[in-house]
Amino acid sequence: MSEITISASVVKELRDITGAGMMDCKKALTEANGDFDKAIELLRLRGQKMSEKRADRDAKEGVVIALVNDEQNKGIVVRLSCETDFVAKNEDFVNLTKEIANLALKHFPESREALNALELNGITIETVMSEQVAKIGEKIEVSEYQFLSAPLVTSYIHMGNKAGVLVGLNMDDKAFVEAGRDVAMQVAAMKPVALDKDDVSQDIIAKEIEIGKEIARQEGKPEEMLEKIAQGKLTKFFKDNTLLNQIFVKDGKISVADYLKSKNPNLTATAFKHVKLG
Repeated sequence: MSEITISASVVKELRDITGAGMMDCKKALTEANGDFDKAIELLRLRGQKMSEKRADRDAKEGVVIALVNDEQNKGIVVRLSCETDFVAKNEDFVNLTKEIANLALKHFPESREALNALELNGITIETVMSEQVAKIGEKIEVSEYQFLSAPLVTSYIHMGNKAGVLVGLNMDDKAFVEAGRDVAMQVAAMKPVALDKDDVSQDIIAKEIEIGKEIARQEGKPEEMLEKIAQGKLTKFFKDNTLLNQIFVKDGKISVADYLKSKNPNLTATAFKHVKLG
């Protein structure tokens, strides 16, 4: 049987569609006996295999996008991860993240797995990721997805897509959007672990109490005083690390809760989501 001839124009067309290298496209077309659709499937399959091969690689770079719908009562944050800053700064990579974020905002899936199952330009996001691995040669994945509903949701993107924040407020007056954005900036800057002290996990509380006891013990404090001292340190931990109790960064004299009350006595934050690189 004579070897099938693959024209350069067909190879280029396949490259334009898939983003794979010229040699990879020619090899796929040759293996598919010139069947264009089969060649695309072969390239996707190789992308999936490459994805599996690179699964243990660190993908600490990337792009984070936070979006809120027109009604401003729903928001999403998506992180598309890669291995190098060079790829993260690529315009196509940033635009892909925005496309995925817009799709997430439109469908509001309830998990990252559900987001990966959504279709973008006729194929699932999971398949798109495999194709990107084949095209770029790095581990590419939607590594984090968060969503939030509230009477009013505000968003903030920090440091050139390095972090994204959503904040939910309990009142739907659009006059409070700026206040919500201020609180979202607070989250990005101060990285609270929870909204309020009652929202801190028991694991974190237990860990902080043990740390407080150990510090007091090393300072030579009596054993019977360790619990009381640790509880005092825990109170400070809540103040420093829970959003509503933190000192407001734009005014060092009041807490975030007090800042919101200054806008309306009944205004408060109900939840936040913080997604960042690293």
